[in-house]
Amino acid sequence: MKLAFSTLGVPGLPVSEVIRLAVEHGYQGVELRAHPEEPVHPGLTALERAAVAEEFKRGGVEILTVAGYVRVAAEGDDEPVIAGLAELVELARDLGAAHVRVFPGGGDQDPAVADAAAARRLGAAAPHAADLGVRILLETHDSHRAGADVARVVGTVGHGRIGALWDVMHTWLAGEEPAASHAVLAPHLGYVQVKDIASAEDTTPLALGAGTLPLKACLDTLDQDSWVCWEYEKRWYPEAAELPELLAAGREHILRLGAPKQ
Repeated sequence: MKLAFSTLGVPGLPVSEVIRLAVEHGYQGVELRAHPEEPVHPGLTALERAAVAEEFKRGGVEILTVAGYVRVAAEGDDEPVIAGLAELVELARDLGAAHVRVFPGGGDQDPAVADAAAARRLGAAAPHAADLGVRILLETHDSHRAGADVARVVGTVGHGRIGALWDVMHTWLAGEEPAASHAVLAPHLGYVQVKDIASAEDTTPLALGAGTLPLKACLDTLDQDSWVCWEYEKRWYPEAAELPELLAAGREHILRLGAPKQ
């Protein structure tokens, strides 16, 4: 398996330090949180983007994903959403990232209405993503927590540059078994985000293996060349342990759980 970690776990950390952590702890890639409070975001100039891309290339670490905050099923006009998708796709292209992460964000809308909005906007963004060689991944999250929810939207779009990102916590919170999640997401799957928590009521991030999420059952569904990203949500839980001190053990835990079955 190829391993990455999300910079959500080290909020605000300079790019050079992100690369150092990845190299020192044996992670081949990182998922870059693209937000104005982070070093990398859509407001960077062309020169700044080139410098970031070169720094990662020099360090031998892959930028797996630009993790954006566009909500493709949100209420409102299509144009701002489609423009936001274009910005993220262009940033990913400039950084050499394969993927862009987006959220559903359908809120309390009728699911059919939210699905239609998400599919329409992703479909509109797909040709631009194809031209730039980037894949937009809709994460199992918020209004579309289950794999079946995301697969329904992505399947409707029916474009190779629109795929799915499996966040194992959200499918578990939706009551979906890992095998069922994988079965519906597999035709569209970009990669998997792993994490661990104590319970559905306490989602404070824990070291991998210290919580209740069915990580082995999820990893058992994957091919050996799959990307797995540890999304440790330190940004939202300042009381959680620091990610750098957990990275080495986390890597070993993922590799142990994902080892080929004898």
